[in-house]
Amino acid sequence: MKFTTAEKAVETINSGDRVFVQSVSAAPQTLIKAMCARAAELENVELYHLHTEGAAPYAAPEYAGSFHTNALFVGANVRQAIATGEADYIPTFLSEVPLLFRRGILPIDVALIHVSPPDRHGFCSLGTSVDVSLAGVQTAKKVVAQINPKMPRTHGDGLIDVRHIDFATVVEDDLPEVGGIALSAEELSIGRHCAELVENGATLQMGIGAIPNAVLVALKDHKDLGVHTEMFSDGLIELIEKEIVNGKFKRVHPNKIVSSFVMGTRRLYDFIDDNPEVVLLDVAYVNDPAVIRRNPKVTAINSATEIDLTGQVCADSIGTRIFSGVGGQLDFIRGASLSEGGKPIIALLSQTSKGESKITPFLKEGAGVVTTRANMHWVVTEYGAVNLYGKTLRQRALELISIAHPDHREQLTRAAYERFKVLIKTP
Repeated sequence: MKFTTAEKAVETINSGDRVFVQSVSAAPQTLIKAMCARAAELENVELYHLHTEGAAPYAAPEYAGSFHTNALFVGANVRQAIATGEADYIPTFLSEVPLLFRRGILPIDVALIHVSPPDRHGFCSLGTSVDVSLAGVQTAKKVVAQINPKMPRTHGDGLIDVRHIDFATVVEDDLPEVGGIALSAEELSIGRHCAELVENGATLQMGIGAIPNAVLVALKDHKDLGVHTEMFSDGLIELIEKEIVNGKFKRVHPNKIVSSFVMGTRRLYDFIDDNPEVVLLDVAYVNDPAVIRRNPKVTAINSATEIDLTGQVCADSIGTRIFSGVGGQLDFIRGASLSEGGKPIIALLSQTSKGESKITPFLKEGAGVVTTRANMHWVVTEYGAVNLYGKTLRQRALELISIAHPDHREQLTRAAYERFKVLIKTP
């Protein structure tokens, strides 16, 4: 490993290279800025990454000839570039992204990463983001790292031998933080409905955001929960400290909190730092349905932008506009459905902030189906929880209308009659 400046380190990037950028809160912003400062010297550099926090200057229109972004999960910092055609989205299951790298389908020339300082044995940690980053590092021809004492050292798969790092620069950058937000009455209601479906001894998967936070708030009277999830945030800490989450009944990594990345506040980053109770593992393993299903009562809680009356779930777009990504939703929906006593759950507000129903007769034109109707079990809104598993299309329509916003039930009832020729009495 050669120590140098960020500006010198990124000189290893050449025109036409394929560059991997580490994920989420571990996006190496100092290296990104240095790379973009070379824009005038570079042409046709292809960038690959999941959602990243912080700036994404390489996606700006003025850099179109120098850099082209290929997002495997879309964050706010590249959403507009994708909408205008200046960047691209690659739909894929999160569990399979490492395979794209390892099988050479997406070969990587340079990996830009953000790691903790090396320990006395010469190993740095990928810190908050192991996910697909491990595969990016393992398959890249060259690895460029920013080493940061503020990056937590995490246990699991993310240890990188300094001999595998070609160039490194030392930074003291604060990690981006996503804090708690005030929960609405509707979100708290969804949290309670979801919590009622969580049994003691269950293994949880949930992400970040208002609804997952509302569920965690509602779990304070539960016992002996485990966690096997692609990511988690601050809301889990209190449940761990109160031993509500202890992993006692998990069959895979008992007594451990298993994840592939984390995103939250400094409190979370300090909590996971050198904490052997938390293991961050390769997402190809964490999100493998064959691994997920081995734990008992896997309760997977995911969200959606809309769901139609047959149970088709759109979660990555709003009509034709790509909003996020396929991610790990179906990985966990499938794994939970095969788990002994498992419960796959799609939880969403009944309507948008503009008053449009999220339960719809048909998905919007151009919307992508992330979770098929054949995969569907539980659906939760602020108006209750229904189980679609084993139900006919007509029965599904009836169930979903019962948890739609009251303002839209009459319209949905008419649509159900036109499509399925079934009369449904609205409340």
